[in-house]
Amino acid sequence: MRVSRYFLPVLKENPAEAQIVSHRYMLRAGMIKQQAAGIYSWLPLGLRVLNRIQAIVNEEQIRAGHIPLLMPTLQPADLWRESGRYDDYGQEMLRIKDRQDREMLYGPTNEEMITDIFRSHVTSYKDLPLTLYHIQWKFRDEMRPRFGVMRGREFLMKDGYNFDVDKPAALHAYNRHMVSYLRTYERMGLTAIPMRADSGPIGGDDTHEFLVLASTGESEVFFDSAVTELKLGNREVDYDNREEVAAVCKEFTTLYARTDETHDPALFDAIPEERRKVARGIEVGQIFYFGTKYSEAMGATVVTKDGAKVPVEMGSHGIGVSRLLGAIIEASHDDKGIIWPEGVTPFPVGIVNLKQGDAAADAACEGLYKALAAKGLEALYDDRDERAGAKFATMDLIGLPWRITVGPRGLANGVVELTSRRTGVSEEMTPEAAVARIAEIYKDI
Repeated sequence: MRVSRYFLPVLKENPAEAQIVSHRYMLRAGMIKQQAAGIYSWLPLGLRVLNRIQAIVNEEQIRAGHIPLLMPTLQPADLWRESGRYDDYGQEMLRIKDRQDREMLYGPTNEEMITDIFRSHVTSYKDLPLTLYHIQWKFRDEMRPRFGVMRGREFLMKDGYNFDVDKPAALHAYNRHMVSYLRTYERMGLTAIPMRADSGPIGGDDTHEFLVLASTGESEVFFDSAVTELKLGNREVDYDNREEVAAVCKEFTTLYARTDETHDPALFDAIPEERRKVARGIEVGQIFYFGTKYSEAMGATVVTKDGAKVPVEMGSHGIGVSRLLGAIIEASHDDKGIIWPEGVTPFPVGIVNLKQGDAAADAACEGLYKALAAKGLEALYDDRDERAGAKFATMDLIGLPWRITVGPRGLANGVVELTSRRTGVSEEMTPEAAVARIAEIYKDI
């Protein structure tokens, strides 16, 4: 993509309404535009990152054996009356009526609707286990929407729902989600710690939140610092193997890590003092096991192998897809702008032409652009007739992980400059070598 043909409305000054880094940089980098309190349009650069995050979430859900569908944003109020949550949910639920005076709501979550889908089509244990998920826009009418996409009213969320014949099977689904989430966040360059949490209005006894450490986090968290060193890495996990999946979950949840709602000072004080940490965390996902809370209320039953009819065991599992953009920026930035991890960057590399109009520089940039495209990598080529400082400032602000700088002086020696956004380290090499290096970096991403 050429900057001269792209829609990239960057801002030089910090917007007055932006209180935290992620909100400030998303506005300045031309990623979002506020349309109303807590409601944003996603501009091209922001949408590219949103789509990359959504793709990772999809890939890891499917790898875990979960099946995608798509449910509507509007839901009939009658379903929520069946579960007993319609009156209990509170003012965050946006309640509306259609022209036939039917009561509807803009869905904040989908437990009721997915249970209705299940009970309409599944009656036997032979169709279980089953996990369905979708990625859909949600709406919660926050009293004080703030911090940009971190606490908006409209947000994109992955929510999944498991259906199992008994509790052991449902707890395996819970563990399976935990492992898939660990892999998802690692692919995004995040350390997201699973912490014992409170279930809130979803309900249930077993629940973990995944939190990214950041000074702007809304939750106070208490943890053993050793938990931040745990990595899933590239290890293969058989999601059908209950013992293997449970072992990974045990590895990541044995060390103390809790939110303020479930904090136990006695257990925390038993940790060696040098490893006791108190910080702030941003919630980017949560998993729940709630048993038969919804299936009993809504008549979602299956016939077991023994011929008994039992309410299906359930759980729900969410990832804040749009919220993740803010969390990644909060965890990965400097005073110049965003620093995107390679897994979610809007473009893998930027090309900066130091002397637009110079025949050699123009030709070299065109060659790099086409060579990267031939490797399946779409570069962002800054071909504007602008001073070099302005081009560098734009690249630093939008945070592409790598930059190739092309100028007449370097070309006279047959080299371009490859720079890492994260470290700031630059290296001179031939254009061919720069393309090969970028292709190597992204070959498994």
